[in-house]
Amino acid sequence: MAILDILEFPDPRLRTRARPVTEVTDATRTLIDDMFETMYAAPGIGLAATQVDVHERLLVIDVSDDRSEPLVFINPEVEVLDPELGEYDEGCLSVPGFYETVNRPRRIRASALDRNGEPFTRELEGLLAICLQHEIDHLDGKLFVDYISPLKRQRIRKKLEKDQRRRA
Repeated sequence: MAILDILEFPDPRLRTRARPVTEVTDATRTLIDDMFETMYAAPGIGLAATQVDVHERLLVIDVSDDRSEPLVFINPEVEVLDPELGEYDEGCLSVPGFYETVNRPRRIRASALDRNGEPFTRELEGLLAICLQHEIDHLDGKLFVDYISPLKRQRIRKKLEKDQRRRA
């Protein structure tokens, strides 16, 4: 397994719309394992393939405290079960150090393929539902900063650009 580089906002590759996975292969499973290792090392609770510069509809999540509930979603689709929105403070491995309030549906039904290419459907709520929606946004080329005011987004962009120049 390997720890992958995570793209950071405002990298334009984060705006790429991911293409569907047509076949789950050993290479797909290796990517999944690398993504989990990367996510846990960061540390985070979700990671979309787009964030590691692989533009396929694949993401990993583990919202457990002890890293005991790893979930894989390949080609995920979501149906909103409850239109009531919940407010959540979201952060992102691609927008390090920033947290902003985002409103998202609290209850959803997710359909996807697992790491073996087997289809499944599951009802999700709370943090897991929010995390999945956040990661699917990445697959669509969207970031949580797109939900905040342009002024806040610009401030975050400038700060991250400055940090990236300093590290370079």
